[in-house]
Amino acid sequence: MILPIIGYGDPVLRKVGEDIPQDFPNLKEILANMFDTMYNAYGVGLAAPQVGLSLRIFIVDTSPFGEDEDLEKEEQELLKNFKRTFINPKMLKEEGEEWGFNEGCLSIPEVREDVYRNEKITIEYLDENFDKKTEVFDGLIARVIQHEYDHIEGILFTDKISSLKKQLIKKKLQNIMEGKTRPDYKMKFVSPKKGR
Repeated sequence: MILPIIGYGDPVLRKVGEDIPQDFPNLKEILANMFDTMYNAYGVGLAAPQVGLSLRIFIVDTSPFGEDEDLEKEEQELLKNFKRTFINPKMLKEEGEEWGFNEGCLSIPEVREDVYRNEKITIEYLDENFDKKTEVFDGLIARVIQHEYDHIEGILFTDKISSLKKQLIKKKLQNIMEGKTRPDYKMKFVSPKKGR
């Protein structure tokens, strides 16, 4: 089922998500709905707070990046086949050079900014079967994971840009909160203007 994506300004996006137990009610359904919602919005990642759930869960499917002709064949293949569910993740290490990439977010439509992140991460998490994993990722995969991990920590990519850039996008953020933006997917806004 496709769920509405929670728009910028909603308090749920600022909460630190809670760990979940293995017998968490309707977990399979929640994950299926998250994947449906992400694919419907043409996203490569989605965190539980973005569908209104303050839980430590996010999903990633980088296959759209695998179509990028500018990338080397090996990286294209890696991205095309990377699909994961992260439950109760813990970021163990972020290392390597920081590099910039123009990021966007389904909760902040029509806003894109260059964000600098470390190139390599080590993360511990449970998969959809509650099997524990510790893995090292780099490049675009690491970046998508870092972006989604921030969501479960109550952090948005707009927190990582300069004050000047924040000033420049202030009106766009206000428009999102008021429901004046119209992405081509279902969203829930904080205070949509009446009579629209």
